[in-house]
Amino acid sequence: MNISASIVSHGHGTQVESLLAQLAALGEPRLLRVFVTFNVPEPASVDRLRGRDWPFQLHILDNPAPLGFGANHNRAFALDGRIDGGHPLFAVLNPDLCCRANPFPALVAELASDARAGAVYPTQVDVHGHRQDHERLRPTPLRLLRRHLLGQRIEVAAGQSPEWVNAAFLLLRRPAFAALGGFDEAYHMYCEDVDFCLRLQLAGWRLRHADGAVVEHQAQRTSHRHPRYLLWHAQSLVRLWRSPAWRAWGATEEHTRAGAADRADLP
Repeated sequence: MNISASIVSHGHGTQVESLLAQLAALGEPRLLRVFVTFNVPEPASVDRLRGRDWPFQLHILDNPAPLGFGANHNRAFALDGRIDGGHPLFAVLNPDLCCRANPFPALVAELASDARAGAVYPTQVDVHGHRQDHERLRPTPLRLLRRHLLGQRIEVAAGQSPEWVNAAFLLLRRPAFAALGGFDEAYHMYCEDVDFCLRLQLAGWRLRHADGAVVEHQAQRTSHRHPRYLLWHAQSLVRLWRSPAWRAWGATEEHTRAGAADRADLP
């Protein structure tokens, strides 16, 4: 199954150049096409990228005005589809990733093992090799309080399935992403990945972790430092809590709990 990938730069040109060099060095034969969207002008990076030969088709998109996370990746996905119908797999990659080993064989194998796997993800580690908190449960107000006031960052226990994962690195099955209409572009920088993972699973697709696939992610957590980003984060959370996907997931949880309680009452 061949792969197209999408990377968005918002002033991250140096990181994008580094990531592309790493992807080229992997020698991954299935990675045939990469879209790089420059959300703000970065002419020096664009010139350097265009001045190199790459082992994959490199498509550079210059936005006349900045777009959101979801809109940029949706646009790349649509362009991929218009070229030749699009490759079967579509990778969403953050520019602040480091691939020290090739994660794609394990990711593709995991997708191939389950026809209902709509998205797979690698383990994310920090620069010291420590596992990141990329696997999470729904961000309810209580969980957010525990996370930010009590420092309880690890939400998913060993053997427990996450309800969502961050979208720093997702390998998506094209029919699944297309059926969902991609990311919801009404979110601004935050919660697109939560919403997408919930909608994916509610639609009957599975979210799978690929053992053996590891990437380094330099998570910035910008909203912890800048009031403007904190406001965007809060607005996205409110939108998420009001969304049909959030309500549907909650109703499913209630139904599951009720069924478990009924079974517990049986003699």
